[in-house]
Amino acid sequence: MNKIYLTLLSVLIVAVGYAQQEFHVFPEDHKTSPGTATGNGTLQNPWDLQTALKQSIKVVKGGDTIWLHEGVYNGRYNSTLNCTIPNTYITVSAYQGESVILNGNVASTKEQTLGIRGGQVIYKDFEVTWLGEFSRNKKDANFKNQIAGVYHLSGRNCKFINLKIYNNPGLGFGSWKSTGGTLITECFVFNNGVINEKGRGAGEGFYVQNKSEEERIIKNNVIFNNYYKGIEVWSAGRKADFEYVKNITLDNNVIFNSGLPANKYTVDNIIVASDDRNAINIAKNIKVTNNILYHNTNYLKNEVNGDAPSLTLGFYHKSPVENVVVDNNIILGRNNALRILYAKTLTFKNNIVYTGYMNFTNSVFDLAKNKNWKFSNNLYYSKNNDAFRINKTNYPLNKWKSMFNIDISSQKKHIGAFNLNNVLDITKSEYKNNSFRVVLFNKEEQDVVIDFSEYNIEKGSAFTITDVEDLNHILKSGTVTEDSKITVPMQAVDPSRNKTLNNFGVFIIEFKKDKQLKATPSKKESGLKRFFKRLF
Repeated sequence: MNKIYLTLLSVLIVAVGYAQQEFHVFPEDHKTSPGTATGNGTLQNPWDLQTALKQSIKVVKGGDTIWLHEGVYNGRYNSTLNCTIPNTYITVSAYQGESVILNGNVASTKEQTLGIRGGQVIYKDFEVTWLGEFSRNKKDANFKNQIAGVYHLSGRNCKFINLKIYNNPGLGFGSWKSTGGTLITECFVFNNGVINEKGRGAGEGFYVQNKSEEERIIKNNVIFNNYYKGIEVWSAGRKADFEYVKNITLDNNVIFNSGLPANKYTVDNIIVASDDRNAINIAKNIKVTNNILYHNTNYLKNEVNGDAPSLTLGFYHKSPVENVVVDNNIILGRNNALRILYAKTLTFKNNIVYTGYMNFTNSVFDLAKNKNWKFSNNLYYSKNNDAFRINKTNYPLNKWKSMFNIDISSQKKHIGAFNLNNVLDITKSEYKNNSFRVVLFNKEEQDVVIDFSEYNIEKGSAFTITDVEDLNHILKSGTVTEDSKITVPMQAVDPSRNKTLNNFGVFIIEFKKDKQLKATPSKKESGLKRFFKRLF
């Protein structure tokens, strides 16, 4: 009997040790529940944010949640949270429905508002930004420094979900080489960067590397109006001795108007390349699928003047990209919207391209002999009959096909015939009930009707529409009628210097049956009490 008792007691101790716990964080200046470094993470005695983010694996374990309660957290923070239990995660999240903002506009020597070293942690549902007044121009006497939003510096298998990363005077999100297995999804990354000494933009939405054999996945994000490129899968290092730009998937992202805030100097929405002169660190095993890439363009006037690249592959001739798949993307820009500069092995299929020229440079591989390019079922729109430019020599589509035996099933049309479906994409959130990201296009800049009948939205449900370029305000609200159709206004905000034209828009549409009240957290019982309640 004693042996049975001891065995049961051992099981209970182990179970309690692995029981999920919830910890609480409040801003240090909170009026009633200030977070402190001497807290223990309870509601009655919460942590401050930096204290929470440096907890050891003895205190915060896999399955635990650190709740960030409403407020502005002024500071620049380092997270060293690390989960060592296989297939489990620590979660750092805003408390249910509450607004949590990390404000990096403070005196600090840290180079990012949130720096992360640690694995198997989920970061979700909060904002990373700079609040208040500050210079975005390096020439200004009062310019502080070029500071990033989020740096994921090391640690495997982290997830970043529904973060809003914006208005940081530097890079939005740095996903660096020692962070294998990362997932970044449903984030909004916009208006990050500065204007450098030459008057050009600096500060990408994403800068992405990966030395791991594990896939880096960046999907379902909205990335726009950053001062430099949208997503840069890239390394500027010229003397590499190992590979660290590989095994990356960019899927179903919407990226538009990269570079627009920086004196309208539009740049790549996506670039995949490296600048390694040793021909070792080559961008390889990259998938670019189902993305929508856009630059402000007047399609009624067949506008293509000015340089507005949307997708670039390859940069330096000794390091051509390898095993890159570009499939089912919408690639819209002006001149040089599509630039394939140096590519050894490439699949390019099912894409729609609007550009002045399709620009190809290939000084290493003879295209006529290169059997490693597979082009098919693409639709190209260009004002030029000879739209395929190779080393400054232009070719018509039929010559392009016959010379290189590619694109046999593809078409080329004049830009005057260009048009798209009004509803380019509807993506249902994986993490938020009845929330949809909707991407719309209307060449005539007219309102768009969306049919939600196939999504089983209950009739009479309330809906709200929010423009991603104005996330803090509801653009329109109403109730779902019998036909399940909702009209979205495309001319809701007059176009301005840094605003998308009215022919294109990205919206969040949410449905609710009833008003949802915010729950108030209750006092937490001990893990042992909760265990016995479940047991008996």
